[in-house]
Amino acid sequence: MASDVERVLEQHRSAGSRFVAGGVGSFVRREGDGEPVVLVHGLPSSSFLYRKVSRHLADLGLQPVAFDLPGLGYADRPEDFDYTFDGLGRFAVEAVDALGLDRFHLVVHDAGGPVGFRLASAMPARVRSLTVLNTVVTLDAVPFPMEVYARLVGDRPWRALPPAPVFRKMFRAVGVRDQDAVTDAEIDAWLALVRGDDEGRAYLRIMRNLRRTPGLDLRSVVDTRVTPYPVQVVWGAHDRVLPLRKQGWQVLELSGLPALHAVPGRHYLQEDCAPAVATLVAGLAGRQPVE
Repeated sequence: MASDVERVLEQHRSAGSRFVAGGVGSFVRREGDGEPVVLVHGLPSSSFLYRKVSRHLADLGLQPVAFDLPGLGYADRPEDFDYTFDGLGRFAVEAVDALGLDRFHLVVHDAGGPVGFRLASAMPARVRSLTVLNTVVTLDAVPFPMEVYARLVGDRPWRALPPAPVFRKMFRAVGVRDQDAVTDAEIDAWLALVRGDDEGRAYLRIMRNLRRTPGLDLRSVVDTRVTPYPVQVVWGAHDRVLPLRKQGWQVLELSGLPALHAVPGRHYLQEDCAPAVATLVAGLAGRQPVE
């Protein structure tokens, strides 16, 4: 199994390159040559999350751009970085500039929602469209279970990140509905990219800092009655982390849209619903009709 995981990680690494933004080194996967689509990941993921969606977006004539946020994936993990939504949002702003992106479509997911929303609020005129995947717009309470656990274990990541067999079971339970869509080696690669060279300490810092952005309210970024760009909400209908009937309907209501697009996935819909997600993103970008 170890060789399979190493092969998956090498395929991922060789598909991207290094860049620096705001003094922090990171990793980006970029393919195609159409209009850029910035893909913002959440927790505990990385640009690896979007590898399947990126492939389909490139086939549809777009240029997917997925970069690692500090503390995750192949990005640097400086101890003194501001691992809050504000700090990660500032990095996202610096990243699109460092990558030479003028105008771009934006896709956000999970805790990457507030990060991407900060990016959109900082440069709304540069956003061509916004696709919202299973995330939160307001944050009166932190809905991510690992946030509480991260505060309990302190700086002892080995107590928070389970061994591979346990992580696989957890991932399959909450992450994907189609169990054949992702291999054990790919799930193990997820875990390796969370652990990195600091055994996951930066990831725990991010989780502990989620509450350091009190009163998070970025509804104007998704409110189609005021945004200068089109917005759509796409949800994994079987999500157990951010359920459709709670967070999904809330985001829909705040957006002012008449309906959302529900796809038959769970929280990581990029893994088992990649073609559907890419088609919807391309549709909003004007590259593919949306049904």
